[in-house]
Amino acid sequence: MISTAQHVDLARDRWQTMSLAEQLGNVGSEYSRARRCKKNGNEQFFEKAFARLLELLDLTITDNRWRGARRRELARVRSEVCTEFMQADLPGNGFSKYFDSMAIAARH
Repeated sequence: MISTAQHVDLARDRWQTMSLAEQLGNVGSEYSRARRCKKNGNEQFFEKAFARLLELLDLTITDNRWRGARRRELARVRSEVCTEFMQADLPGNGFSKYFDSMAIAARH
């Protein structure tokens, strides 16, 4: 059985082979899952999806390839996503278009 720490190390190694668009496309999958769960009032699944979202976003932010302005943008996205999910009612589409555009870019 793989411990949590080993799982994070394995994930980090794999994560750092992905392009930024691939990373953010995967973050977007968890973002969409978290939004859906929150809107449906499924707090248990929301918390799990939100935790995975933050874990993947943190792996992206700490990827040594993304520095300077790019890293600041990623940190700002993390901050804004957290602010969004703290609200009782989720606004419109939030960051859906941002993450969807990254997923589309990763496919090309």
